[in-house]
Amino acid sequence: MTVPSAFTASLPPAERAAYGRKARGRASRSCHGWYEAGPHRPDPVDLLESQSADRVPALVPTRYGRMLESPFRFHRGAAAVMAADLAPLPSSGLQVQLCGDAHPLNFRLLASPERRLVFDINDFDETLAGPFEWDVKRLAAGLVIAARANGFSLKEQNRTVRACVRAYRLRMREFSGMPTLDIWYAQDDADHVRQLLATEAEGEAEHRLRDAAARARTRTHMRAFAKLTRVTAEGRRITPDPPLVTPLRDLLTDPSEAGREAELRSLVDGYGRTLAPERRHLLRHYRLVDMARKVVGVGSVGTRCWVLLLLGRDDDDPLLLQAKEASESVLAPHTGGERYDNQGRRVVTGQRLIQTTSDIFLGWTHVTGLDGKGRDFYVRQLWDWKGIARPETMDPRLLSLFGRLCGACLARAHARSGDPVALAAYLGGSDRFDRALTEFARSYADQNDRDHTALQAACRSGRIMAAPA
Repeated sequence: MTVPSAFTASLPPAERAAYGRKARGRASRSCHGWYEAGPHRPDPVDLLESQSADRVPALVPTRYGRMLESPFRFHRGAAAVMAADLAPLPSSGLQVQLCGDAHPLNFRLLASPERRLVFDINDFDETLAGPFEWDVKRLAAGLVIAARANGFSLKEQNRTVRACVRAYRLRMREFSGMPTLDIWYAQDDADHVRQLLATEAEGEAEHRLRDAAARARTRTHMRAFAKLTRVTAEGRRITPDPPLVTPLRDLLTDPSEAGREAELRSLVDGYGRTLAPERRHLLRHYRLVDMARKVVGVGSVGTRCWVLLLLGRDDDDPLLLQAKEASESVLAPHTGGERYDNQGRRVVTGQRLIQTTSDIFLGWTHVTGLDGKGRDFYVRQLWDWKGIARPETMDPRLLSLFGRLCGACLARAHARSGDPVALAAYLGGSDRFDRALTEFARSYADQNDRDHTALQAACRSGRIMAAPA
């Protein structure tokens, strides 16, 4: 994989800093401070419909139903819309491996392979190399949209975004002075986050973190196993919960699904070959016993996603995997970046590059579907110590603190793949970039409201069909 900052990494720090400051000539920090739709802006509903064209038709109305719930949910599912909006804007040209969908809900507590809780980015479906500010802008806009949903004042909205972007800028400056390996090994474990909250907030924030960590530790593969499976005459099998979870045996009543089991067994075999030898050996200790189609997320609804139940020693020794279809990143049409022969590999490679700790069963594969089309997938464990943040339950102080955690986390991800010296020099020591992103986030949240209204109108007119979420 081509590292975005490879051409600057070998330069002396002073030259790397000069390169970062020179980037202000391409895009000043203040120029990031507003969003206004151009006359040739694509219709947001057109973009969403084009994404739906290759998805499971029966699930597309569920996707629209989830996006219609609120502007915040719409924003979560509209990464393609925002990518098209960011592309024409002035660009710093400072490349990193982007998360591609730095929505606030994609930052959460996760388990490391050493069984420690860390705060990190979770979703990499859209990861691709691109200008660092695209991720920062998506995160900032998402925070304003969340703050509006909570009824926060304009001052409280602005404070949340400025706290987030300031944390990003200051942490990038910190990374600019660190040895390369120290950047690579840096983590935000639960103890680090707790210490930050203890010094910056009253006891409520620390109490919320303690509760979130406790809940995350209960979201184990065994809890998923108990929730998603049941004992049948044939042994342990996945429990139906249509349309969210539909076991393969139920889908096979449709003649068009004949042969799906062979396809999915081929998927597991191909995926196993992408794992490191010792993890491939571990996978061989399990046998595949059941499969089900699963509806996931908001923007991903309608993509092909399968839950795979494997058992080891006996029926109480499970491994639950999720195989998710990987399509071309929504950023790809707007970048001249690297193209991949397998989109699942793109997701896995990007995740390993910018996430501090990745699932030991993370891998990818390619299968030919029953319709004759080749599709790429990435595979990971289902659940496993995931603590999901809920911005809609946060007061202004807590959302501001959460924004700070997200901003610092994003800086760490970008510092691993980009040039932290150049990035820190571009951002500078003043709050100019922070103030600019605050203005951008507010104006883009206005656009998001208009797009959400446009989707509502499309539903009322019958242009799209929405199902209850």
